[in-house]
Amino acid sequence: MRAELDKNTRAWLSLKLTPELGNTSILRLLERFGSAEAAWAARATADLDSVSGLRREAKAALRAGRTIRPVEKEWRALRDRGWGLICLGDSDYPQNLKNIPDPPAVLYATSAPEPRDLVAIAVVGSRSASPMGLVFTERLCADLGRRGVTVVSGLALGIDSAAHRGAIKGGGRTLAVLGCGLDVLYPRPNADLRADVMVHGALLTEFPLGTPPLAGHFPQRNRILSGLALGVVVVEATAKSGSLITARCALEQGREVFAVPGMARNMRSLGPHLLLRQGATLVETADDILEQIQPMIRPMARPIQAQAVAPKSTPSNLSGAEVALLKCLGDEPVHVDRLCRESGLNASVVTATLLSLELKGLVRQMPGKYFMRLSENT
Repeated sequence: MRAELDKNTRAWLSLKLTPELGNTSILRLLERFGSAEAAWAARATADLDSVSGLRREAKAALRAGRTIRPVEKEWRALRDRGWGLICLGDSDYPQNLKNIPDPPAVLYATSAPEPRDLVAIAVVGSRSASPMGLVFTERLCADLGRRGVTVVSGLALGIDSAAHRGAIKGGGRTLAVLGCGLDVLYPRPNADLRADVMVHGALLTEFPLGTPPLAGHFPQRNRILSGLALGVVVVEATAKSGSLITARCALEQGREVFAVPGMARNMRSLGPHLLLRQGATLVETADDILEQIQPMIRPMARPIQAQAVAPKSTPSNLSGAEVALLKCLGDEPVHVDRLCRESGLNASVVTATLLSLELKGLVRQMPGKYFMRLSENT
């Protein structure tokens, strides 16, 4: 990442902070003038009129040298947090992203991507995911992480969050592409996960600091999400989900598209099933993905376990109710009502016992009052 505000960096940041000047217009300026410095220097000349597609408001802002905030202030706010810029043409600009039709001219980043991030898979899906979908995604991404694959997602609630968590649990790297400024905490419930992603990867965005998470920003960021990866996996999505926009971006960029089948006629299955009918690769395990991108995969750090992981050993000092509930639980989520039926315990006892097991690290609660038994490497 750029370490100082030299003349070249100042030019890039000035273009980025010019109001009404979008990414496509910056790319046109770069194509016409050859560099950010040359484009910024030519802004007040007649040569600016030779650039097609520039809006009148953008030209006026360029000629006046107007920016949404002083360049020095933006740079200082970045550097005070230890963050930086990655500009198109920089040596650490992601190679996969460089090859898409409309790469972001400027990326704000908490840290620089690494060469191993060339082998990356994007995983996206519903914000209101099912417990089964969350468990599947976390396991899939843990397996990808163990195999040296960087997992890319959008830090949203639901499937995105499970993707990041899984990659981290598998000892891999993960990149989160935001639809807002780096300094904007969104979504708020993911504050801890956001911090974990910064440790085990990076946050990336093309939006300046302070940019709010407006709805129109997310379709725009989806091209970056898919562009960073060799392929996109859609786990759960409705027929009009933003995840399908990401899949469409992947197709336009020449990337692989993968889909995880779901239950027939379930709304969350409509998106993946549509993609499967259109020729997407069906995904049941990480191997289904690796087979498609194997030529670029480095030797795996350790093998993926094909069989179910053994549950955590059961302590000897458990109560009878705790033992009974553990016998009803496996590595798939079970609803609390089913636990009441199968254990023969009343609801209040089941609730209190599940809390006790959760505090002992033997059980995990999932959304919707589902519970699962934790395994040794969960």
